[in-house]
Amino acid sequence: MKILHTADWQIGRQYSGFDPDDAAPLAAERYLAVERIAALAQSRQVDAVLVAGDVFDSQTLRDISIRRLFNSLEGYAGPWVLLPGNHDAALVESIWTRAQRLAVVPSNVHLALQPEAMPFPDVGMVVLTAPLTQRHTFADLTAWFDNADTPTGLVRIGLAHGSVQGVMAADIDAPNPIAANRAETARLDYLALGDWHGLKQIDARTAYSGTPESDRFRNNDAGQVLEVEIDGPGALPRITPHRIGRYRWQALRVDLNVPSDLERLVASLTALNGDDVLDLRVSGRTDLSGQTRMQDLIAATAARVRGMRADFSDLHVQPTEADLADLQADGYLADVIAELQARQQRGPASPPGDAPAEIAREALTLLAGLLKDRQAPVGDEVRG
Repeated sequence: MKILHTADWQIGRQYSGFDPDDAAPLAAERYLAVERIAALAQSRQVDAVLVAGDVFDSQTLRDISIRRLFNSLEGYAGPWVLLPGNHDAALVESIWTRAQRLAVVPSNVHLALQPEAMPFPDVGMVVLTAPLTQRHTFADLTAWFDNADTPTGLVRIGLAHGSVQGVMAADIDAPNPIAANRAETARLDYLALGDWHGLKQIDARTAYSGTPESDRFRNNDAGQVLEVEIDGPGALPRITPHRIGRYRWQALRVDLNVPSDLERLVASLTALNGDDVLDLRVSGRTDLSGQTRMQDLIAATAARVRGMRADFSDLHVQPTEADLADLQADGYLADVIAELQARQQRGPASPPGDAPAEIAREALTLLAGLLKDRQAPVGDEVRG
């Protein structure tokens, strides 16, 4: 038998840290990722798709979001098993009960709203479910798997959402704990897990698939689903990852000290395109010409990538003698420039009422730009 294991779709997630023009496509891509999963399930001719929790990002999504999600499943007509996680727990009144009232759940989609053994004899498996019925619990909801009786000859698969103890959390009291040896004690052929947003295999029979569309700046192999093949009860699973995600979330940290550092930043940013989401932090020191060049580069990059966050709070602008000569700043303007430089250097130790270093840096850059504009030659008059 062959299944797809996925989790943490987080449908309806909001990307408040980004410009609205970038946040909307990032949110919409989560539906498209589900459509790609359905297409993969169809092309790989799997026997079922198991979703290990957090299908939805919250309980308060609009009805249209619920309808859109179930429409996204249409590309695969085989069984889907959807498990509630901590974001979409199976409360007495939940997003799942709303979906049922809307009558949008297709007949091939099975909602695991309570702990049970779901047999799929035509597929050759039984799925033991451990849905979250509240956002956080400190009991291991997979414990009942150990004593669960299932029909002979069916592959036993566990489906759960939480933190594997001693592996995924340092604190034994972490919410939604799962015993690290659950696959062994429950005689599971495979334990499909959700909650960790990256791909991680715990042991030969236990794995997190991660979210199918990256949503964090972590190097954790997100953006994949797992194809799991099992020859029969007791056989070890063969696990094959398939990349589904579109966007590459990248964290770039740059410390500017010498001109070549800026050249490396230029090369890194120039290589990005519309499938990149960037978290950029620049520290160190640069002169005014370097700052101007970097600002132009950042503006061009922000327009080219899908989303971008930039932090320059640890960057100091230090005009060179050549910079000051080019600005032709003397007298009062020279004193202002010197004061802004001094305030940058004081940083967090600035006295009360003093402008923060970041404001001083921005003011220095703005002043330099104004002075350069003042010096720019006037072009020929346009004749009509």
